[in-house]
Amino acid sequence: MSDLYSRHRRVMPDWLALYYDDPIEITHGEGRHVWDSDGRRYLDFFGGILTTMTAHALPEVTKAVSEQAGRILHSSTLYLNRPMVELAERVAQVSGIPDARVFFTTSGTEANDAALLLATTYRRSNTVLAMRNSYHGRSFSTVGITGNRSWSPTSLSPLQTLYVHGGVRTRGPFAHLDDRAFIDACVADLKDVLGHTRPPAALIAEPVQGVGGFTSPPDGLYAEFRELLTAHGILWISDEVQTGWGRTGDHFWGWQAHGRSGPPDIVTFAKGIGNGMSIGGVIARSEIMNCLDANSISTFGGTQITMAAGLANLTYLLEHDLQGNARRVGGLLIERLRAVAAHLPGVREVRGRGLMIGIELVKPGTDDADPQAAAAVLEAARAQGLLIGKGGGHDTSALRIAPPLSLTVAEAEEGAAILESALRSAY
Repeated sequence: MSDLYSRHRRVMPDWLALYYDDPIEITHGEGRHVWDSDGRRYLDFFGGILTTMTAHALPEVTKAVSEQAGRILHSSTLYLNRPMVELAERVAQVSGIPDARVFFTTSGTEANDAALLLATTYRRSNTVLAMRNSYHGRSFSTVGITGNRSWSPTSLSPLQTLYVHGGVRTRGPFAHLDDRAFIDACVADLKDVLGHTRPPAALIAEPVQGVGGFTSPPDGLYAEFRELLTAHGILWISDEVQTGWGRTGDHFWGWQAHGRSGPPDIVTFAKGIGNGMSIGGVIARSEIMNCLDANSISTFGGTQITMAAGLANLTYLLEHDLQGNARRVGGLLIERLRAVAAHLPGVREVRGRGLMIGIELVKPGTDDADPQAAAAVLEAARAQGLLIGKGGGHDTSALRIAPPLSLTVAEAEEGAAILESALRSAY
């Protein structure tokens, strides 16, 4: 492994992050487990950053990819593409957006970039509202609307970005308020921001902030934001790259926790739909999607082999009610972890819903982030055979837990026991 690590460092950028003091090479997987190049088996609670959504080496997806590879891999969007149309039909059907049109990309970054293009063109404005502590991608435009300093390497941007409160419930100036007062304060903040600028194109928001450490506002916040936005003609973009497809358990889309005012104008997605294949996309009602007055194509977005994988994966997810499994097993896992955390002074909060769970760590007796402890827990969990992630807007002090949605109760218990041991070793 040291030889591969040395080769990696010689040819890859210094800023390309790797987990662990001794990085691992994952060579294969099955179900909820993966193996490294030394033959060690791990229970996977991160799924390649929430991307292996159903299971590793899912036979239905593997078969679809293999059969499609035997026909044709790619032709671009310049030609009719049956798998792309079929998956678009399914995505439009489950989107909740009336007269929905779907455009496929290769990543969540590219999906958010396309959504920004649509919104700013439709509204003829380059001003965008975004949430503090947010993350929307690594392209020039998406870095410009990312409200998380750890993932924003430049302040240069083609957009004017205005950040509003609400994405983090338990930190910030409104943290002491109850949920109703918190929502009222965030709406007042948004109203104040709108009073000081020309009308923005859109608000883009993750229903649950991913890189930000799986934080979220009280249910209903974005519905109330939507009422204010609509009064000003401002679009709502829901970034569902991490929350979509039933991961949160209670809802198929994260926006549905805030949905009394109807679906967003634009939804972006990626990660889990491809179960490891590179798929992203944008869903919007037709008048928004069709607002561009110049030609465009996608060379690799919607390519046949990724569409075949996505269609098989979505079919499996729906037929096996993996959203329901995320709700049931995720609920058990969250309660188990909260019981553990109650006896550990360094755990500030266990939060999340479904199989999207965050554990925020602080220095005991304080409210100060503890990134060193988060790194230590990550290492200890790996040493005991469990892979997890980390993130957060306060010095990367939150553990991120997001297993494949087919996780069993026994596997949840196994993972919780390892996490308990790893947390106790840090505190």
